[in-house]
Amino acid sequence: MRKNGRMAEGGDFWHGLAGRIAHFDREAAAQAADRAEQERQRVLEEFPLESWPELRLDRYALGPAAYGGPRHSFCRLLEYGTNAFGSIRGGSAAKHIVFQHRTGEWRVVPSALRGLSVGEAWAEVRAEFVTAFAAAADGDYERIDDLESLSYGQALTTKSLAVYFPDDFLPIFSASHVRHFTALLGGRPHQYSSGVRTWRANRELLGLVRKTQEFEGWRPHEVMAFLYAFHDPRPKDRVIWKIAPGERAALWDDCFSNRRIRIGWDEVGSLGQYESDQELKETLDQYWPRSTGGNLRLARQMLAFRDLEPGDLIVANRGKSEVLAVGTVTDGYSYDPDVKKYRHTVGVDWDTSYAQLFDSPRHAWQQTLVKVSATLWQEIRHGRKTALAEAAEPVGGTDTELPDSVREVQSLLDHKGQVVLQGPPGTGKTRLALSVALAIAGRGDQIEAPPEERAAALAELSKVPDDAKAARLTMATFHPSYGYEDFVEGFKPDLAATGAGLNLTMTDGLFRRVCAAAEEAPDETFLIVVDEINRGDLPRILGELITLLELDKRGSVYVTLPTSGRQQTVPKNVRIIGTMNSADRSVGHIDAAIRRRFAFLDVPPDLDVLDGEVGGLGLADFLEGLNAKLDQSFGPDHLLGQAYLLADDRPLATAEQLSHAFHHEIVPLVADYCLGQPDLLRSVLGKLVDDRTGRVVQTNPQDLPGMLADEFASTSSAGEERTEDESLGGWGGE
Repeated sequence: MRKNGRMAEGGDFWHGLAGRIAHFDREAAAQAADRAEQERQRVLEEFPLESWPELRLDRYALGPAAYGGPRHSFCRLLEYGTNAFGSIRGGSAAKHIVFQHRTGEWRVVPSALRGLSVGEAWAEVRAEFVTAFAAAADGDYERIDDLESLSYGQALTTKSLAVYFPDDFLPIFSASHVRHFTALLGGRPHQYSSGVRTWRANRELLGLVRKTQEFEGWRPHEVMAFLYAFHDPRPKDRVIWKIAPGERAALWDDCFSNRRIRIGWDEVGSLGQYESDQELKETLDQYWPRSTGGNLRLARQMLAFRDLEPGDLIVANRGKSEVLAVGTVTDGYSYDPDVKKYRHTVGVDWDTSYAQLFDSPRHAWQQTLVKVSATLWQEIRHGRKTALAEAAEPVGGTDTELPDSVREVQSLLDHKGQVVLQGPPGTGKTRLALSVALAIAGRGDQIEAPPEERAAALAELSKVPDDAKAARLTMATFHPSYGYEDFVEGFKPDLAATGAGLNLTMTDGLFRRVCAAAEEAPDETFLIVVDEINRGDLPRILGELITLLELDKRGSVYVTLPTSGRQQTVPKNVRIIGTMNSADRSVGHIDAAIRRRFAFLDVPPDLDVLDGEVGGLGLADFLEGLNAKLDQSFGPDHLLGQAYLLADDRPLATAEQLSHAFHHEIVPLVADYCLGQPDLLRSVLGKLVDDRTGRVVQTNPQDLPGMLADEFASTSSAGEERTEDESLGGWGGE
């Protein structure tokens, strides 16, 4: 509902408010408010307030009946039938407090009620709803705060109260969104730990809105539309998904004409009933047991589909080389039992101006659900029809979109000052650290640039200016011989000295040089990236500077360096990123004093970047299958990262490249994990290990893809199987 499609800039809500209101399409917002009121009236007709004291559980709860039988339980209406009134879609069915699992088992969420029969538990929950409605009618909202069972479904409860008392609430039911808008309007948002219920926080936000003269006379839904239009709290760089509309796009006509996207795997029932990816995986395992190795990844993809939100982007494809359209999600997930198959549905507004053919196939697109990388998204945008591209702003905007991982590290740096990226070898920890360096320096456009351009940008950041003591990006590698004198200060030989004997001079270490440069340029951020940070003796290297790393001591607390007697502080604009190989057995643990001053972020293998195959072997499937066996034998710290199957940031493309990577990089590392034990090596690599020698057999490069496919076929992803059996609707992503 933004006439010009632009977001408000800056964090000051009041600055430029009149201009944003002038550009806001209030007429469209009023029409949406009318639709919301129609939905509310439907709830009132089917569930009048006076019916609640005797409301039956089957009329209230989600369950198999709501997923595939009677359509209008109260919870189903609120989650799936009243989206214009305000969304509570996404996540698991636990937000409904009491619900029936697809197995037929009734689940009661409040722990205090689990010892009761389901009928008794429902009577308690229903009584709290009745009490809440009576309190709201009296204007006594504090009474509702004491209703413990309703606290387990705060979004549902707040929306229920808003349905019956629409003038007393804003139609915003996400606790995090309420906090965001409260802070925006100058209030003090309550944190999760404060115990303040969402309904109370919502009413406090409503109070702030009513004090804003510019909103005088506005309906609650008009205010909601304005806030989301210009100050949407959802991430701007949400994951873009490629979703196939049936095998070979068989459902495309239906999806396009009905403005939706549909996927299969109908046997698992509504995705709303699953509380975790592990629970969904277990159900997938029951129907497709031969695919158990890939079902966890599939479960995560399906739950990501369930949690798509309005504004998210989807790419629809036919086969591996054709883009049919790019869509913007308009309506959240629903499970439609009225269609024969492909019942999982999300509402989408399609834009066919993005239709195009790639020069080369995207082999990962044989799966139904695939993340679209930033590089591929740029390619799709550039391939858009020229006429429309010049006439309108591209979907998603023109600003550089930073990857989620980069934003997460930046957030941790802002919160803590220093971060350790930890994970198995080859997961891209150093690459991520350097990507953060580019983002901090305002060079985010180079993160996904070709390798030569990216390297040039990093080299520029690492170059020390003639008039400075350090560059904005400084790299170091810790090792057992690295010490305090290298990092902070110490006496070192004076190489410029003349005359007999050894002359020592006090020399600043890397960290002191960076701090000095940061003090001279307080408006710039200086980043130190330390590879293999756990290979050094950190207490010895950091010394008394451990205390100064805490953000609240930056720039205000000084220590006296013991060697030189000089005063030292850590400027506020210095950041540290360390990388740590979790599989390195030769390194001791990081002690508590160090660990307390660093944030730690796991960097797992990223299968989504392995968009390729060699000789019929899907690289992502191979790595996933290999890691499944490594995890079983050694645990999650001893997996392998995607870098082993990349060359110049692209998936390996030839059998020769794959053979070299497998025999000269992957096998030696796996053998090291196995500590020279042939039986252990055989448990991971199977028939690729010679029974007589206990070593991996050397093969013709052209034969290796087939051998790897045979060995790891049992762990390939269920989402890639092909079948003509309609009962498996959803397998076969093309």
